[in-house]
Amino acid sequence: MSTHAPPYDAVIIGGGFYGAAIAVYLAAQRGFRHTLLVEREPALMLRASYNNQARVHNGYHYPRSYTTAYRSRVNLPRFVRDWPLAVRQDFTKLYAIARHNSKLTARQFERFCRDIGAPVQQAPASLRELFQARLIEDVFAVQEYAFDSTRLAEWALRELDRFAVQVHYRTRALAVDKTPDGLRVQLENERGDKTHVDSRYVFNCSYSGTNQLAGDFPGVSTPLKQEITEMALMAMPAPLAGLGITVMDGPFFSLMPFPARGLHTLSHVRFTPHLSWQDKPGLDPYRKLRDYARVSRVDRMVRDVARYIPAVADARHVDSLYEVKTVLQRNEADDGRPILFERHATLPGCFSVLGGKIDNLYDVLEKLDDEAL
Repeated sequence: MSTHAPPYDAVIIGGGFYGAAIAVYLAAQRGFRHTLLVEREPALMLRASYNNQARVHNGYHYPRSYTTAYRSRVNLPRFVRDWPLAVRQDFTKLYAIARHNSKLTARQFERFCRDIGAPVQQAPASLRELFQARLIEDVFAVQEYAFDSTRLAEWALRELDRFAVQVHYRTRALAVDKTPDGLRVQLENERGDKTHVDSRYVFNCSYSGTNQLAGDFPGVSTPLKQEITEMALMAMPAPLAGLGITVMDGPFFSLMPFPARGLHTLSHVRFTPHLSWQDKPGLDPYRKLRDYARVSRVDRMVRDVARYIPAVADARHVDSLYEVKTVLQRNEADDGRPILFERHATLPGCFSVLGGKIDNLYDVLEKLDDEAL
């Protein structure tokens, strides 16, 4: 079955935080009156926007990428201002520097924080006692927050409704093609019914599915890497309940409050990634995730983390979030997280957008401000 709908000003592919926020931006800031957002899941922000560490970065995590660190410092206060109800600040965040195999020392970390203007001070003795001194050089109290993706989804629903953005759930975008008047997006619903819509602009915000569009869509020029990851959700023992902790900078780990579930995430550089591959058209990452045997590595995470923070041994594993994480290959060495913002010259009016952190949204919006839409 094939039907045809009136043309849109824009079609947004992907109902994660970026897709929803761009749809709202186009309506509120650029005057787009007829916008369609298509999402393959039954609701907004059920995939990568939910299945992550829920951290609002403030730069501390990126001592090997000054640009990413500085942009985080600039963007964090804006994020807190714009989504205060989604930001959780009622916990103490600690960064600890390992004595062995770390790529920086405690003094280098302290100097880096001051260089980017990020608040840092030595943690009090009562918190330092949580760590094994023979493995940890120093512990710092910093200013970093968590976000609740369910609150962000509630905001998106309100704003999309306020600006009359149409949302089609359980709908996949299959292809983007050129037409004499603009672009045509081929769609398929959960029953397999196919349709198409015409639009002046298309914004491909499908994250792991960025390269999976057919038709005239050329794919992005930046090589991407896909990873199947496990984010463990843990109930923390009392000494750790009010804390967020990152041990760095090497093959180490983070514990972060996960407000959407009232738990903590546990991630480990060595055990969180289960499987990786170079992204390419026709290699559907969501199918690989669906077919992947999800055998948790949380026991190995806990054993290693408990060497540094003994109280973690008493944490209880509640659940694990499995998702496909997409990163730019060129930033694997320095841990940088720039945005991917690509205007497709062979498909005028089509843009691909991908961000590695939630606060990268402001970098995307600055790029859009420069576009003569």
